[in-house]
Amino acid sequence: MDDVKQLVSAIKKGDIKPIYFLMGEESYYIDKISDFIEDYVLDEAEKGFNQMVLYGRDVSIDDIVSNAKRYPMMADRQVVIVKEAQDLSRTIEKLAQYAANPQPSTVLVLNYKYKKIDKRKALYKAINKSGGVVFESKKMYENQVSDWIRRVLAGQNYNISPKAAQMLVEFLGTNLSKIDNELNKLKIVLPEGTQITPDHIEENIGISKDYNNFELRKAVGQRNVVKAHQIAKYFADNPKDNPMVVTVALLFNFFSQLLHLHGMSDKNPRSVASALKVNPYFVNEYIEAARNYPMKKVSYVIGVLRDFDVKSKGVGANAVSQGDLLKELLVKILG
Repeated sequence: MDDVKQLVSAIKKGDIKPIYFLMGEESYYIDKISDFIEDYVLDEAEKGFNQMVLYGRDVSIDDIVSNAKRYPMMADRQVVIVKEAQDLSRTIEKLAQYAANPQPSTVLVLNYKYKKIDKRKALYKAINKSGGVVFESKKMYENQVSDWIRRVLAGQNYNISPKAAQMLVEFLGTNLSKIDNELNKLKIVLPEGTQITPDHIEENIGISKDYNNFELRKAVGQRNVVKAHQIAKYFADNPKDNPMVVTVALLFNFFSQLLHLHGMSDKNPRSVASALKVNPYFVNEYIEAARNYPMKKVSYVIGVLRDFDVKSKGVGANAVSQGDLLKELLVKILG
């Protein structure tokens, strides 16, 4: 996020590079940077003749180079944006010759999503040597996304409770574009300065604040048998929104963290939060769970979860419903 801010700030100051090669697993920042260049570099009067959007599936490298070598009309520069440039992955290295000597009056932007170019090869070296930018948008880990949500909202004069942020992550995963879309929906209905709560998430996005994987993990950690089985029943009644494979993966990660916690000599909450890569707000839940599950029990549960991971994918349990599988799993964990 800081790299993106620096890149955008440089463009605003007039430090505009001849090539922006935007690549990586996380498409959100690739789109944001590309859209900013598309909106900002040229004014509206200049865009008609000097801004072109191409798509990788429709053009060749020669087409891109031909457009990039054009001179701008009644403007200082032109902008050529290639979206879905990953469709040119087999021939992308052919761009190295142009990248070594780019047209100084052209801003060439390539959106190379879900892939990366080889940094040992000619294209990467040519872009760097000629003063261009290679930006890699890396996929965020789950434990980083809640903080990302908080920072994005803080910049727009909103706050969000830790539980509300965790609900979004558990329901939407690490897809920043999906999360951003849901945040935009919330900002339409909630005034600036609002503290976004689980109730807001439930009312406006449709994620239950009481029956979700986050609450199931908490109930399991507390050995709250009644609450855990209530959530399991809700999941069984709403299987499409609560797939078993996701629940098993979350519980496996949780018990793996408990195993790590048992092996720590320093169980200070701050040390635990850092080691387990969890929000400090939730550390006490992990410490309580570690008391409820000795190391031997944690090891046993991890083995059980491995078995149910296979079963949740239909191996050896074709005739068993996902709801019944989850109930059986909870009996083995909580028993």
